[in-house]
Amino acid sequence: MTAPRPYALLAEVTYRCPLHCPYCSNPTGMRSDSELTTDEWRRVIREAAGLGVLQIGFSGGEPLMREDLADLVQGARKARLYTNLITSGIGLDENRARVLRDAGLDSVQLSFQSDHIDLADEIAGAHAHQRKLDAAAIVRAAGISLSLNFVIHRRNIDRLPQIIELTETLSAGRVELANVQFYGWAFLNRAALLPTRKQIARAREVATAAKTRLAGKIDIFYVLPDYYETRPKPCLNGWGQRYLTVNSIGDALPCPTASSAIPDLRFENVRQRSLDWIWRESESFNRFRGTAWMPEPCRSCPQKEIDFGGCRCQAALLTGNAANTDPVCTLSPNRVRVDAVLRDLDRSSGQTSEWTPRVNPKKDAVRPNA
Repeated sequence: MTAPRPYALLAEVTYRCPLHCPYCSNPTGMRSDSELTTDEWRRVIREAAGLGVLQIGFSGGEPLMREDLADLVQGARKARLYTNLITSGIGLDENRARVLRDAGLDSVQLSFQSDHIDLADEIAGAHAHQRKLDAAAIVRAAGISLSLNFVIHRRNIDRLPQIIELTETLSAGRVELANVQFYGWAFLNRAALLPTRKQIARAREVATAAKTRLAGKIDIFYVLPDYYETRPKPCLNGWGQRYLTVNSIGDALPCPTASSAIPDLRFENVRQRSLDWIWRESESFNRFRGTAWMPEPCRSCPQKEIDFGGCRCQAALLTGNAANTDPVCTLSPNRVRVDAVLRDLDRSSGQTSEWTPRVNPKKDAVRPNA
């Protein structure tokens, strides 16, 4: 089949990070001395623009740990890409914000763990919350567009009204309230992170009311946990359809979590192949592209070109086979696996549960920024 045009590139420029979040989805075994160089990233950016990419997100880990970040932003600006920095804010000061702005940075997506300093620092595994508040002020003072991201889970979901209030206080134009997706460390910590059905119902009410109240002032995106859905989300608008990721060592991925969730899939590296060839010809990008690969019931489903069978990583983690129908779908023969998780959670929801997630103890452990 003919490959569609990609829309956005996620550049995971480093996996180094000062935080230790229990829902981290990034791999931990990649050495910083294997990261792509400045010139290699500039070439990747040019090749992405040549493919038709319109925007780039600089992510990690913590992208501010790259001293050459402004050079990479400048390269993206020269390639006429819209640039977004996806960051914890740790390492951002007034001077660096000005340098990034002048290099061509269009927007900053700043991540928070909660609205309350003690809880936020506990989740982050570091004294980070005040520094994030300072970073938000720095971004606004530099005249850079600011959006916020909160990863929502059982520990902070009941504070959604206060989280939305913090968004208003920080004068952000957009906030994503994204319930945690269960990959990487989040999958290992699922029992501690997955909200109860009652929490989800209340949070939806809060988010819906806030969207109505703040319409025209703040764009609010509330993302329901997949496990509580009855049909799968069109993950990244379909595998190899619109988005691609290049990680810190140059592996090109159809999905940021694919390399850890689908170990039997081989991923090409931009040091050996052009991004154009990888996007159009590689086995990894073509394996689940389109609909021809689909099993039943997806193959006969009228929504197959809407949800594209759901998430391949979720299918791999829950069923052991990335080619299966996403098990959150009620038509999937594996939906019983999701129902069992929710049933166990309902049974234990009335019991007191301590917050004891597994956290990577390695220094510079990585964490997701989106």
